[in-house]
Amino acid sequence: MRVLVTGANGFIGKNLLLHFQEQICIDVVPFTREHSVADLPMLLEGIDWVFHLAGINRPKSREEFVTGNTGLTEQLCKAIKASGRRVPVVYTSSIQAERDNDYGSSKRAGEDALLELQRDTGSPVYIYRLPNVFGKWARPNYNSAVATFCHNVARGLPIQINDPAAVIRLVYVDDVVESFMALLAGSTSISQSIDNAYVGVEPEYQISVGELADQLNRFKATRDNLITEPVGTGLVRALYSTYVSYLPRECFTYSVQQHCDARGVFVEMLKTPDAGQFSFFTAHPGITRGGHYHHSKTEKFLVIKGKACFRFRHMLTGEFHELYTSGEQSEIVETVPGWTHDVINVGDDELICMLWAKEIFDRDKPDTFACPLG
Repeated sequence: MRVLVTGANGFIGKNLLLHFQEQICIDVVPFTREHSVADLPMLLEGIDWVFHLAGINRPKSREEFVTGNTGLTEQLCKAIKASGRRVPVVYTSSIQAERDNDYGSSKRAGEDALLELQRDTGSPVYIYRLPNVFGKWARPNYNSAVATFCHNVARGLPIQINDPAAVIRLVYVDDVVESFMALLAGSTSISQSIDNAYVGVEPEYQISVGELADQLNRFKATRDNLITEPVGTGLVRALYSTYVSYLPRECFTYSVQQHCDARGVFVEMLKTPDAGQFSFFTAHPGITRGGHYHHSKTEKFLVIKGKACFRFRHMLTGEFHELYTSGEQSEIVETVPGWTHDVINVGDDELICMLWAKEIFDRDKPDTFACPLG
């Protein structure tokens, strides 16, 4: 499949091309600022799909809206008509097309040109009236508040907020690209009517400018307080991936505190508001760690290196249990409320053990009570 991508060096274009590189069956023909509209007939030779992503949204003059949005789209349609072939076209328009401003009018005129192409030639047209698109590689200090805020917060620079309550409509660039790829996956059916030329991207998010700034600052604070945001789903997931993509290279690492004593070291790595915390510890040969019980707290241990003996004694019945594990087994040992427990390094080398506790350690209510096993 040969695909022409206009605006290939733009924000969405770069993300789309990276996905195309992962598909061995897609041959990309880029159209960039180095090309002119006169190149379009040649570039369209043998093209199966067109992703028309090029456009102007920060012109030096109002006339550039017409030439860069309406004019380029009209020339693309003219070249497709001249080819005599039905070529599907995906067009990234804007929600501004619904408004009476210079940018919106130029994008709406581009839509009209594509709809005319569809009527005249049968070329399927897919028009995306996109809200603000965010994600990796968007240019800061240009036309994306998310990109600008991520860039500045990651570098400790101030951000300017005129109206904290102003709401931004957002779609994530990976979701946009996923929708594009879904079109290609169904490309065997090229019949399309004007009634369903418009395509939406799901999910679409909404967040106020103030909430956006607060969320990004919480991401930044994670490196100090170790408490992660719920970054596994939805908008927070996408925003966190975007925020991290703006970290300068010198910030790819950060240090966490080591608590050292004669037994070894203990390091807290990550804490969550509702799913506990992750740590690791070391123990020298013959060293015993633990010797306490919990009423409600539970823990999971995974020996990464060395050999360990875990011992348990029931606080009421005195029942005793012990087990042995090592870094060669990848075996989880789980502590149980009401059983005092410890771990002994029974090997000749340093013991390294990963630890998850189901709640963040609270010094005021530690739920940890000393009770050596002897």
